[in-house]
Amino acid sequence: MPDPPVYQATTGATAYAGIDRLPVIVLLEGIRSLYNVGSFFRTADAVRVQQILLAGITAGSDDPRIAKTALGAEQSVPSQRCADAATALVTLRSRGYQLAAVETSLCAIDLFDWQPAFPVCLVFGHEVDGVTQSVLECCDVHVRIPTLGMKQSLNVATAGGVVLYELLRKYRRMLSPAGLPSSG
Repeated sequence: MPDPPVYQATTGATAYAGIDRLPVIVLLEGIRSLYNVGSFFRTADAVRVQQILLAGITAGSDDPRIAKTALGAEQSVPSQRCADAATALVTLRSRGYQLAAVETSLCAIDLFDWQPAFPVCLVFGHEVDGVTQSVLECCDVHVRIPTLGMKQSLNVATAGGVVLYELLRKYRRMLSPAGLPSSG
């Protein structure tokens, strides 16, 4: 089997060189689509999140159907099944995590205005029904992605990518607030 391709890092990538792991855990509550779960693994690998927690009907990384979208990321991102999302969140809060539901609730703050308190646990819910009320009540903050279109929402895995990359940007800025290398 040939060696995987080697990609040349750009000078813009040096701004991220000091980040070993993004201090973020992603909790997926009741995600029904295996493609969405696989996509979360792929994005989580790209930004190097600490872990993915799987709750409710969300399939685990051992489900071979996830590999179609995850492309091996299901092996590189630590994951764990949790019996109860609310209990997992209580444990994470006791470990110092800010609990953030990504949801379009009435009290949600705009993603770009939110100043996360790392470490963070991001909660994403069912594609149609969203995050359950009991889990929403456990969270410290509700975060919404601004949308201008008719649907007023994004696919959950797409939303995951938007939020995770915004957190990566904010974490990088927190580590090096002045003199960030320009990437363009």
